This record gives sequence, C-alpha cells and structure tokens, in this order.
Amino acid sequence: MTGFGRGEATVDGWHIVFEVKTVNHKFFEQNTRLSRGYLFLEDKLKAYLQSRLSRGKADVFLQIDHLQEAGVQVEINHALAAGYRGALAELQERYSLPDGPTLALLSRCPEVLTVRKAPEDEEAVWQAVLQVAGPTVDSLLQMREAEGQRLKLDIMEKAANVLALTDQIEALAPQAAEEYRERLRTRIQELLGDSRFDEQRVLTEVAVFAEKTAIDEEIVRLRSHFAQLEKLVELTEPVGRKIDFLIQEMNREANTIGSKSQNPEIAYLVVDLKAEIEKIREQVQNVE
Repeated sequence: MTGFGRGEATVDGWHIVFEVKTVNHKFFEQNTRLSRGYLFLEDKLKAYLQSRLSRGKADVFLQIDHLQEAGVQVEINHALAAGYRGALAELQERYSLPDGPTLALLSRCPEVLTVRKAPEDEEAVWQAVLQVAGPTVDSLLQMREAEGQRLKLDIMEKAANVLALTDQIEALAPQAAEEYRERLRTRIQELLGDSRFDEQRVLTEVAVFAEKTAIDEEIVRLRSHFAQLEKLVELTEPVGRKIDFLIQEMNREANTIGSKSQNPEIAYLVVDLKAEIEKIREQVQNVE
C-alpha cells in the first residue's frame, strides 16, 4: 500500500529529518539512506519499521545534524612523525638545504595528526530519532488506512459481482441434466427411428451425467469464501496474504465449475466469474 510521511524536529541537540515512503510490494522490503556517521541506526530502523509494516517497499531517508559542539580528539602518530623528521633531515644534509624540519612542516605531513570525533551515545541518538520517526510513521499509516478503506469498498463491490454470477450459475445448473436428457432422447430416436428403446436406460444415463456435472459443492464453497472475505476485510490486523489465498481458492472453484458444466450459458458466466475474481486478486496485492 502506498503512503508518505515526513517529520522534522530538534531533539536534545540533534536536528532530525525523517522521511518514509511506501509502495506496493508482496513482502516487506526497505531501502535506507542515512547521514554519514549514523549507519549504526540502519538495523534499528529496519526492525522498527518492520514491527509496524508487514508488507510494502519502504524508502527511508534520515538526516541527523549534531547542533552542539561535539568533542574531538587529536591524535599524534609519533612513529610517523619521527620517520618524516628523519627523512627531511636526510634531505637537508644530502642536498645542503638551508632549512631543517620544522613544527609547521611536520604537522602538515599526511596522517601525522589525526582528528577524531568523540563517539556519540548511540542509544541517546536512537531515542531522539524515535521521537521524530514515531509520529511520522503514524501519519504514513493513516494515509495507508485511508487507501485501505477505498480498496475494501472496491474489493467488496467486485466480490458482490462474484456472488451475483454464482447465483445465476446456480439457477442455470438444473437445466443441464434436462437438456442432456433431451439431447440423448433425440439422438437415440434419430438412430432407432420408430423402434422402442429403454426409457429407464435413458434415465440412468441422465443420472450419471447429472452426478458428473453437479456443481452444488463448488457453489457452496464459493459462497463460503465470500462470507470469509466479508469477515477478513473488517479485521484491523494484516490480512493481505489470507485474502490472497482465499482468492486462489475462489478461482479454483470457478475452474472446476467451468470444467464440469456442459451448458454454454454457464460457460459464459464462468468466464465473467473468473474475470471478476482476477480483478480482486490484482487489488489484493495492494492490501497489507
């Protein structure tokens, strides 16, 4: 499901900008961009978002600026400084240069002096980030919930079409056996002419045909799946995968009806039925 949230605030000396955008995805996936020096927050952010989002691809941007004067440490590489001094002195002596190694010159030699930022309290930084991330994700979820309500209405509208088509198929189903009986009688009469034939044998064949083409169980299961769908869309927990499975089962029943039925009208209705189920399946991919 799609959504966007943005938060910005200054917390305990850190200026924090947090953005998160989600788009449809079958599973949970996260892409994170962090300010330099704060990569230690990546795993925490992923765990936090995954605890609040079950499906979707999330793009996360987190910028942190430390407004307070951060403590720094200047470290001297004495071994390297001694090496530079010795090399410079050798150059002076060998080439009769007037100036020897000086403090200014040694301090500019690479890696003699190293400035290191004092480590930050990772837990304190994370707690500050949470104060911005929490309301931002709340806003994102509100947007996703609004979209979910629209999806719910659309899915149930299509499900109602499925139920209506199921009713039409059920009404036509009894005609199949009668039509088969008439076709069988006509064919026998064409072959035998005025000769008598065993009416009981015809009825037996019709009964066997009716048994093979009966779709009562499939109709019952389709209605049962519809009832389950009505319940699932009312739940507040993530139900996308459950509905996805349910739609697969509805499609399976429609295929079985299509393979059993010998009635052209039912065959046409099954095509429409499968089309509506496929529309629901496509929408369910957007549901958390």
